[in-house]
Amino acid sequence: MQRGSLVPDNQNQKTAPAALDPSFLYRHCDPGLFLFANTSELEDQELSVGQSRAIAALDFGVKIPDRGYNLYVLGRSGSHRHLIVEEFLKSRASTKGTPCDWCYLNNFDDERKPIVVSLPAGKGLELRDELARLIDELCEAIPAAFSSDQYRSSLDELNQEYEERYRSAIEAIQDEAKKHDTSLVPTPHGFAIAPMNHGELLSDEQFEKLDANEKQRRTQAMAEISAKLRQHLEGLPKWHKEHRDRIKQLDREFSDRATGLLIDQLIERFRDFPQLEEYLSKLRENILENARDFHPAAEQAPQLPEIPPKDSLVRYRVNLLVDHSRDRNVPIVYESNPSIQNLLGRVDHVAQFGMLVTNFTMIRPGALHKANGGFLILDADRVLMEPLAWSALKRTLSAGTVRIESLGELLSLVSTASIEPSEIPLDLKVILIGERRIYYLLCEYDPDFSELFKVAADFDNRIDRTRGNTLRYAQLIGNLARREGLLPLSREAVARTIEHSARLQGDAEKLTTKLRDVLDLVREASFLAKEDHRQSIGAEHVQLAIDSQIYRLDRLRSEIQEEIQRNGILIDTDGAEIGQVNGLSVLGLGNFSFGQPSRITANVHIGDGNIVDIERETELGGPIHSKGVLILASYLRSRYAVATPLSISASLVFEQSYGGVEGDSASVAETCALLSAIAKLPIRQSLAVTGSVNQLGQVQIIGGVNEKIEGFFDTCRARGLTGTQGVLIPKDNIQHLMLRREVVDAARAGRFSVFPIETVDDAIGLLTGVPAGERDSAGNFPEGSVNFMIETNLKKLAERYRDFEHQADTKPRRKRKSANQADPDGETS
Repeated sequence: MQRGSLVPDNQNQKTAPAALDPSFLYRHCDPGLFLFANTSELEDQELSVGQSRAIAALDFGVKIPDRGYNLYVLGRSGSHRHLIVEEFLKSRASTKGTPCDWCYLNNFDDERKPIVVSLPAGKGLELRDELARLIDELCEAIPAAFSSDQYRSSLDELNQEYEERYRSAIEAIQDEAKKHDTSLVPTPHGFAIAPMNHGELLSDEQFEKLDANEKQRRTQAMAEISAKLRQHLEGLPKWHKEHRDRIKQLDREFSDRATGLLIDQLIERFRDFPQLEEYLSKLRENILENARDFHPAAEQAPQLPEIPPKDSLVRYRVNLLVDHSRDRNVPIVYESNPSIQNLLGRVDHVAQFGMLVTNFTMIRPGALHKANGGFLILDADRVLMEPLAWSALKRTLSAGTVRIESLGELLSLVSTASIEPSEIPLDLKVILIGERRIYYLLCEYDPDFSELFKVAADFDNRIDRTRGNTLRYAQLIGNLARREGLLPLSREAVARTIEHSARLQGDAEKLTTKLRDVLDLVREASFLAKEDHRQSIGAEHVQLAIDSQIYRLDRLRSEIQEEIQRNGILIDTDGAEIGQVNGLSVLGLGNFSFGQPSRITANVHIGDGNIVDIERETELGGPIHSKGVLILASYLRSRYAVATPLSISASLVFEQSYGGVEGDSASVAETCALLSAIAKLPIRQSLAVTGSVNQLGQVQIIGGVNEKIEGFFDTCRARGLTGTQGVLIPKDNIQHLMLRREVVDAARAGRFSVFPIETVDDAIGLLTGVPAGERDSAGNFPEGSVNFMIETNLKKLAERYRDFEHQADTKPRRKRKSANQADPDGETS
């Protein structure tokens, strides 16, 4: 078969395109391009090779300080966007200072509303430790002060003074009672007043024997004494309060002596932080007011581990919510589970006496707290799937503050004794990483999204396969291997990996940015090299890894090819048939795609120009496939029915197709099958064709060209390559060719061919072996050409159609009876 370029013989007859030279079927990567023996000699290369657009967007979004300039990172999965973004942020994080610590402190005025303070990095931890140390020291100093002889002496003096006052009052009443021959008698419930006679109490019988005047006098005296006693007892609570106040004042004086210096030292240590001045002042006052809480006798009984401490000293603790004491740069936080609690934080509760209770020490930070002052990375799809998380994130970014909200409280699911932590101001950048479709859907349906995420960092799916990018890609491969602890790659292995990267992209002039697939290949090749007891990965290990990946996934491909060989699926690879052509399609299953030949047939008969797409009529054809059929119908009318109506009816179908058919890549094949049926010219079954057609008859680019060629090649190879077999592809698809080695070898040996076509004429000329022909200056096709036959047969069909219509119009018709005309039987119709 002739190869190379051919030129037209004359202006009306264009020769068929020649088969591609094998050098066009696969673009090799020359190992000689690399000046290293293996990748261990290479320096690390940033993972963002070829992503200048995305990196520029990241740089802009990170630098601009205005609110709303958060980022959305677009790109397909497997492109290592997370790792690239994190590396970029780390390179920028050192240019910013370490953010402040955040602490929650007890609000001595309202414990339900803890106060929040920010301190320079490390000072929060210092405050927590200093306050804990202060409380420990006070737990020793205050009890020691209360145990001192001076305190005990002062306390005894106050108690004795109180007791003396009480005793003196009782004795005064007792003396008054004796003057009236009565006495105060102590009882378990207080005092009773009883009559006396000569120092002895009178019994009820003795009292009754007294004369009336004496009884009246005694009764009146007891009433007066009882009133005085009642007056005295009513003043006792006041005496008790005065006594307690004096004791409390004594406690305060001794506590102040014990704690004053310690608290003053703490205040002096944090005097440069005015936000603590009021708190420390109230802290001192509260300690002095509740000094006895530090006494061992006031300590609470031991609690179970799951119960929060009930001792009153918990109010003096510091809840260090965010600690940056060990950080030197701004935080970079990735939250893999962005629930509302993991984003906004939470307040823990514990069950106590049938209630859920809490305190300010049980406030827990969320990812927004941890990333405050830095960067928070989230997966867009995970945020959107978490209940209430997306709305909470938007609300927080809009407000510029983070407020801890309980999911249970928001949904009114629990009844709790809760607290209301103060809001914390936010200063951070949120980076959402997700698919492009999510970005476009959010832009379309969520008006808040464009206000909050103004920067889009769009990662390219591919990079140009230039010399410079190829060298950088080699460094990138070596970097990935080192990161994963894999064996280094030889330069031949690097070259084979780069070739496979182009194949993964489906383009000989591009390299894929889906680094996950590249890394998986290197990882598997490293395993195979270790199994082979090698110190580096060779090209043979890369090839074996590629073959193994395909073998694990190609069960269905093998079964389809087997069915073709057993004639379960009818595909011819030799001979010629009218109205029948081999089309090509791609099946994608998970991470594996492969090509499959399909028989496409066309039937033509006289009609009114209707072309029936059986796939569409049975609802098996998708909208794009249906569009392709309508386009080819338009092409037929514009090409062959300018002066004569298109008087045919035709049907097109993918034979043995029991699933959906989508795409327009078979429209060239369908057009050729239809033209063959009209011209009654057989099509060579040793050829297959792919490509889409426009209304001008031009062949357009299609996807999956490598898989389609290989699918037909596998069928032909199983039946034996004859040298006449091949595939027709759009000329513009040449740049995408990265065919398997066995296909290239067969082409080089002249046993299989790939033909580039630009027009439907190119295709029908190759498929029939007859020149398509072009119109001359008079508008006629060369006699004997395919187009001449098509036009001639269409004219004949048009004449037959006109004759048929004429006969139908002139055929006598039975005269219909009028509505009131009587029939022979005398009845009216």
